[in-house]
Amino acid sequence: MKLTDIKNFTKNTKANIYFDHSLNKINWFNIGGKSKIFFKPESLNELISFLKLYKKRGKIFSIGAGSNILITDGVFDGVVIKLGSNFRKISILNENIIIAGSNVTDRAFSDFAMENNIGGFEFLSCIPGTIGGGIRMNSGCYGIEFKDILVSVQAIDFDGNVLSIPANKIKFSYRGVNLPNNLIFLSATFKGKKKNKDKICQEILKLKKIKEKTQPSKIKTGGSTFKNPISQTQKKAWELIKNSVPKNTKFGDAAVSEFHSNFLINKKNAKFKDMIRLISYIKSNVKKKFNVNLELEIILVK
Repeated sequence: MKLTDIKNFTKNTKANIYFDHSLNKINWFNIGGKSKIFFKPESLNELISFLKLYKKRGKIFSIGAGSNILITDGVFDGVVIKLGSNFRKISILNENIIIAGSNVTDRAFSDFAMENNIGGFEFLSCIPGTIGGGIRMNSGCYGIEFKDILVSVQAIDFDGNVLSIPANKIKFSYRGVNLPNNLIFLSATFKGKKKNKDKICQEILKLKKIKEKTQPSKIKTGGSTFKNPISQTQKKAWELIKNSVPKNTKFGDAAVSEFHSNFLINKKNAKFKDMIRLISYIKSNVKKKFNVNLELEIILVK
């Protein structure tokens, strides 16, 4: 991959572009090698200019909070894009409509809505990601998903074209959407409902207590590793894993959380290959015992 023109681009625009950039500190697993290019645009114009210059000469991956991904230990042959602080803006359009940049964290969004007496977003307080990642995954918990609150998405394709997509034109599925992978989400519009701040706060505290009792925290993990196989069994992914994978199973420093079996953890210095071996082992054991094919919820970046 020729990089001369991109290096010149950094000189002309003072853009935040780094070469051979380490990725292991920008994801929750703390696993990953280097990206040939790491780009942190601070404006839409900067992002458009870069994409038109780059012209898809290599892979492109847009990263948010890094909470739901597993990155290769090798070299990512392309550019990893992490939107800058200008994509963390959030505002109210009217009494129950909120517009947020895709780099706004779900928790910050939930807090903002609470402070402005807008309900319907309490569940976001328990999702460790960003708005952009939540749209891509149709994230959700406790019976509510992004599809239930989304009005529209503003995005840019890899050619630098900006577009707006109404939610009613998107086909949502369990932990997914039918939007093409060559889109980077810029911002989104959401609809809530007027609700007393104190009641919102009570609901958030209730959900957080449930989460604290059922999910591990302050560890190196990517969150739920596998989707719940709804169409194949009534059992949750964690139940299938707990009943088919021996306790203390690990490969290197990649292990199954003792607190929640659908959470894989990096105990210290796990490698990508260790996690992949553990994932394969779990899938094989669940298939043998329950005849269920587990599907990954985390995204592999390689």
